[in-house]
Amino acid sequence: MATAKAAPKPKKKAAPKTDKSPSKVQSKTASSPETATQPPPRTEPPNPSASATPPHPAFDTLLSPEQVKLVETLSANLARAAVTAQGAIAEAALRQADRPAALTPDPFHVAPALNEVMTRLAAQPDRLMRAQADLFSRYMDLWQSAARRAAGEEVQPVVSPAPGDKRFNDPDWASNPMFDMMKQSYLLSSNWLNSLVAGVDGVDPATKRRVEFFTKMLTDAFSPSNFLMSNPAALREAVQTQGESIVRGMENFAADLERGGGQLAISQTDLAKFKVGENVATAPGKVVYQNDILQLLQFDPTTETVCEIPLLIFPPWINKFYILDLRPENSMIRWLTGQGFTVFVASWVNPDQELADKTFEDYMIEGVYDATHQVMTQCGVDKVNTVGYCIGGTLLSVALAHMAARGDNRINSATFFAAQQDFAEAGDLLLFTNEEWLRSIEQQMDQAGGFLPSQSMADTFNALRGNDLIWSFFVSNYLMGKEPRPFDLLFWNADQTRMPKALHLFYLRNFYKDNALAKGELTIGGERLDLSKVKIPIFVQSSKEDHIAPYRSVFRGAKLFGGPVTFMMAGSGHIAGVINPPGANKYQHWINEQKCESVEVWQAGAKEFAGSWWPYWGEWLKARSGGQVPARDPAKGKLKPLEDAPGSFVLVKSNAADAG
Repeated sequence: MATAKAAPKPKKKAAPKTDKSPSKVQSKTASSPETATQPPPRTEPPNPSASATPPHPAFDTLLSPEQVKLVETLSANLARAAVTAQGAIAEAALRQADRPAALTPDPFHVAPALNEVMTRLAAQPDRLMRAQADLFSRYMDLWQSAARRAAGEEVQPVVSPAPGDKRFNDPDWASNPMFDMMKQSYLLSSNWLNSLVAGVDGVDPATKRRVEFFTKMLTDAFSPSNFLMSNPAALREAVQTQGESIVRGMENFAADLERGGGQLAISQTDLAKFKVGENVATAPGKVVYQNDILQLLQFDPTTETVCEIPLLIFPPWINKFYILDLRPENSMIRWLTGQGFTVFVASWVNPDQELADKTFEDYMIEGVYDATHQVMTQCGVDKVNTVGYCIGGTLLSVALAHMAARGDNRINSATFFAAQQDFAEAGDLLLFTNEEWLRSIEQQMDQAGGFLPSQSMADTFNALRGNDLIWSFFVSNYLMGKEPRPFDLLFWNADQTRMPKALHLFYLRNFYKDNALAKGELTIGGERLDLSKVKIPIFVQSSKEDHIAPYRSVFRGAKLFGGPVTFMMAGSGHIAGVINPPGANKYQHWINEQKCESVEVWQAGAKEFAGSWWPYWGEWLKARSGGQVPARDPAKGKLKPLEDAPGSFVLVKSNAADAG
């Protein structure tokens, strides 16, 4: 820094020459009065730059050339990732700007329920104080445990993830003290909050369950595993790839926003790896009939003779039929034809605005009634065995009660896969069917043109298992930058269909909300329905871990039929519990053929068997399928083939129409 120069000193006369030795100078100075009174010589002020700490070395001199290059690459990748994310968000915002405003500021319709629970909590200050004291005590335990661990002592965790919680599987969540502390702090707080809500007294059970569900969603969202800077696996991936994983993650994020038309549609699998009719849904057969709402598929036989009575399957119209025919090795359709059954399947239409007024009664008449008639015509028989899967089973139950009221005996037996008739214990989907939700769904369908967009139902089902179906993919796709793995089941799951407004509202109101069928209060097609009048043989499959059609709910429905009912339970859930071929040697199933008043009594007396339940059901079905007749070629029946399986209805995608 520049400094001002000192003023020039006045010139002095030259001093006489003297001896310069120190002793003589000192003597003269001491004895000279003039010298004694003269002030000491003036010195220049110190130079600040000379006395300051030497400057820090440049950052790049602290690193090797290789390390400098790594830092530069990481910085460039972080910048690329930021630009990609900003561009994607800006594009999504522009798309959303052209759409109507949100239908409600409370999309989960939880505010009234939350207010009721919080008011009740506030009225119990002693309970709240005990809960706070318990939380503080638990945190004290955690801090003491962390201190002991820091001192080198072996300690047990104060709190651990629940069995099956995969969020904290990375070893660093346990081995690294910082991440372990973060994990346990989160678990203490989230468990405390969820338990506090669950323990509130004096609140309607449905109201409390709604708040419990929302609180669980909230605490799951705030898990440290869902954030880059607090996820050790994501951080390690970012360092090892020099930030390339973050770039890939933001590219995945942008692609999912694009695919969702400005709304985030998280990819669960590599959709490009599958094509319907080429590597999924490949069982050979023909479309032998179609009307407005379905194509009727008949599959090629693989045995020389077949059972006389054919089998007709009604899958759910929420998804497409090929859950029954994913790959040859797990295809139920191929397995059934291999057992000597003539197999027909209803492939439901993917409806648009033109079918918005199709009703539940239309699906019963044009679906169950028309399809059974066509199957009997094709095979030259007067009886048909049937299967109803999920909502297809609910429709089949309604048709059976309607036929029973009219004395129509065309259906010889009925099998139900994960299907409900009594919705009193229908699980968490009940949370989405109160009147506020129904009004919101109706507005959404009106806005879409008279149908429920496919993504809406997909989001609802994903919310039921948020950690598995949302956050695990969020972390993998965006934080880790990984490409989703090819998985046929998740490809099928992403291939959702739309639903007509009239049909869907009738289903939600009359079954989930009012439980009218189980109460004997449902009237359709001019008949008041009573399942106790259904006397045909019934086979009911449930799954132990089914969260969509809980086994308790399925058992309640099985008790409503008036004829012989065989109830069994499979391992796993709503899909894997059903699609479990014998060759996989997976899971287990339980059988108890005694009539029991409660599912608990049934479970107590049930016997466990390893592997698939299909052979057990196959024997039951074969005993009710008549004698043997020559195999039926779908190309040579009374109905003229329209096209090859899997048909054209199943190929109609939803996304383009939904986005509009």
